Amino acid sequence: MLEDSVDPAMLRHHGDVEARPGMLDFAVNVQGLAPPDWLRDRLTARLADLGRYPSADDEHAARAAVAARHGRSPDEVLLLAGAAEGFAMLPRLTPRLAAVIHPSFTEPELALREADVPVTRVILDRPYTLDPTLVPEDADLVVLGNPTNPTSVLHAARTIQALRRPGRLIVVDEAFADAVVERAPSGLADEPESLARLSAPDVIVFRSLTKTWALAGLRCGYALGAPEVLARLAHGRPHWPLGTLQLEAIIATAEPAAVAESRRCAARIAVDRAAMIERLAALGLDVHTPATGPFLLLRAPDGALLRKRLADRGIAVRRADTFPGLGHDHLRVAVRGAAEVDRLIDALNAALW
Repeated sequence: MLEDSVDPAMLRHHGDVEARPGMLDFAVNVQGLAPPDWLRDRLTARLADLGRYPSADDEHAARAAVAARHGRSPDEVLLLAGAAEGFAMLPRLTPRLAAVIHPSFTEPELALREADVPVTRVILDRPYTLDPTLVPEDADLVVLGNPTNPTSVLHAARTIQALRRPGRLIVVDEAFADAVVERAPSGLADEPESLARLSAPDVIVFRSLTKTWALAGLRCGYALGAPEVLARLAHGRPHWPLGTLQLEAIIATAEPAAVAESRRCAARIAVDRAAMIERLAALGLDVHTPATGPFLLLRAPDGALLRKRLADRGIAVRRADTFPGLGHDHLRVAVRGAAEVDRLIDALNAALW
């Protein structure tokens, strides 16, 4: 794709615009319609505090909770109003040349381009395996997702670390890392290939609470990295960047009981994903595997028409041609439970034949 052909509207497109009210939503990767009851209770209990400004104690408590969750120090944590805020901060790192690994989430590239940062796209061909040698040596900022949206590919941590060079920063979008588990001899290993516990001067990890905890409307996330790099990201930020409820949500979801719950959720997603792959493949759809995230990348002849036919039947799926490297035949679907997948399969049977 030629650099001068970049369409900002395509980079800005997100799945939420596909799902109109009343539709069965396979377009957005949020798990559930609302946070779990215990989390809602925690947030409700803080409503009486909204007449006061967010406190420094809450901010410190949130950073400490995140640090403990990932084995880091509090000064290696930058709290964010969603991981998207972190992507908007990337131009403050003043890279000379940014390399963005695609297909992947497009907000980082959009933020860099809007700040007139030179960007080169490193587009991976199927099976979308990361090859560090494809990244230009003069790129001093490299951005990638792990697991990657929308391919559901999980890159090996050692391969990501092979991108490291003197004078280069690596940014890893781990928005879906807490939804990934793998089977190990000792049982289920959570968050495989994550770099969240890596204390390094040149690696920044973005995390989101949006997906697992159904908090898209509250905007919560954080960055993990070297204190001096996080300070560059946060330079010029307004006072009280996060509200009381955001801070409470970050504290609550970093606690050990919540981490254990997210691990159980990830195990359930893995079961649902395997069943969903089998059913979609039985219809003759091309489902990209192996898949590790809470979503699947599909390819179908005339996928754009299929998406419209599904929408006419009240089911929203995500167009995937807005991701660099993919085309009109590509679609992304969120992993859902059996009852919802039954409805999707029925609609696909009607739309495909």
